Amino acid sequence: MTHPFDALIALDAPQDSARVPEGPGPRTVTAQTHPAWANMVGPYGGATAAQALAAVTTDPRAQGRPAALTLNFAAPVADGPMRITVDPVRTNRTNQHWTVRIEQGEDVALTGTVLLATARDTFSETEALPPEVPRPQDVDPVPFAPGLPWTENYDFRMVGGMPDRASDSSETIMWVSQIQPRPWDHVSLAAASDAFFPRIFARTGQRSPAGTITYTVYFHAGPSELADQGEHLLCRARASRFHKGLFDQVGHLWGEDGRLLVTTTQLVYFKGA
Repeated sequence: MTHPFDALIALDAPQDSARVPEGPGPRTVTAQTHPAWANMVGPYGGATAAQALAAVTTDPRAQGRPAALTLNFAAPVADGPMRITVDPVRTNRTNQHWTVRIEQGEDVALTGTVLLATARDTFSETEALPPEVPRPQDVDPVPFAPGLPWTENYDFRMVGGMPDRASDSSETIMWVSQIQPRPWDHVSLAAASDAFFPRIFARTGQRSPAGTITYTVYFHAGPSELADQGEHLLCRARASRFHKGLFDQVGHLWGEDGRLLVTTTQLVYFKGA
């Protein structure tokens, strides 16, 4: 059977290969929201991010591996079909810059950019180190958000920072893995990097209405490093400031071996609280 994530990122490409420009130029594919990735309203944001990135990485003109993804959610994504238009606006020796746009009907739902990079041998060091936590096998899984289909794709093992308990800190630390095992790749990491519940929940203990406005993922690892990872990701996130209906979120995802795989940021709107 098709993995739920692979069903999500299945794209319908133009049948006529001549429609793929040889150089820069827009190319449109179609995608469909998937019920297994539904959120309270519309799809889980990480699912849409994965579809946007997949439209770039499966384009025949793609060169290099994903290094950065930035998406701006201009409007809520509705259940149903979408058109994803991608364009490699500039290709250099080591970087390739893409734009991406999602439309539904006459409306623009999302705009963004993707950076693909070719690996180079340079100085290498990691300053963001993982927190000391129990092994995932020593932490009990917990229902993350019963009733939200997308959460049923992941196993959540909370180490600190629960969504229903007010705290002086918005920090959450948790182990996350896929319920149906699948090797981690850049597209699935783009989805999992959005698995943190809104920071306003962790700070106030109240589930205030909230939604992501802009979402960025920086990928620190190449395909070979990702292939070496185990099932679990160690995930930590916190906000810097809540103010005037907006807050940010800064998150990090490490592999089981302690290698930093992702840095992610968001700007989120919230009501009430």
